[in-house]
Amino acid sequence: MAQVHGSPGSPATNTAAPGGPSALGRLIGLGLLLAGVVLLALGAYLGPYSYATSTPGKLTVETCTVDYKYRSSTSSSSRKRTKTKWCYGTFTAADGSPKDLNAELKSDALHQRGDVIEALKTGDTSYQQDQGWVGAIAVGCVWWFGALVPLALGLFSTTTGFAFGGASDFRRSRQAAGQGLINTVYSLIAVGVIGFGISLLVMFFV
Repeated sequence: MAQVHGSPGSPATNTAAPGGPSALGRLIGLGLLLAGVVLLALGAYLGPYSYATSTPGKLTVETCTVDYKYRSSTSSSSRKRTKTKWCYGTFTAADGSPKDLNAELKSDALHQRGDVIEALKTGDTSYQQDQGWVGAIAVGCVWWFGALVPLALGLFSTTTGFAFGGASDFRRSRQAAGQGLINTVYSLIAVGVIGFGISLLVMFFV
């Protein structure tokens, strides 16, 4: 039986149409979407959930110290010094739980003996300063706004097959996306970057 062969100029049947979404781009997009969802979950856990499940109380300061660490700079032979303030004392929980006479937490200042710091017990032996619900929500927002960037890029890649293959790949994907999707992606990235910056400011200055 004679076999019919395709003409030399006809495209192969197992090749994706020019300009169509690529499997690699969609796979990268799914990975970015998954990363965005993980960041959203981390924001909820490290922010409001951790605050709601922590034990509030007060730490009466016995002493405070400064921990100095040095690390080599990648751009030069010099070493940069970082310092972390720690305060030690007795933690008294608001719910009447037994006191912890050896509590320690990272502090924003070197307190004097007898000073009282609003604190949270976040684990069996871990404590942190109590920044209130505003601070907890700010922590969550840092992660949530940060998640918008991979979510936007993931949406773009899964829809168009964009595989971060350079300018030509971006032009092809942008033509395939349409103006509506492009505006959505740009808006999500802009909101994510601006919200991330504002949330960091609130978290550090609350």
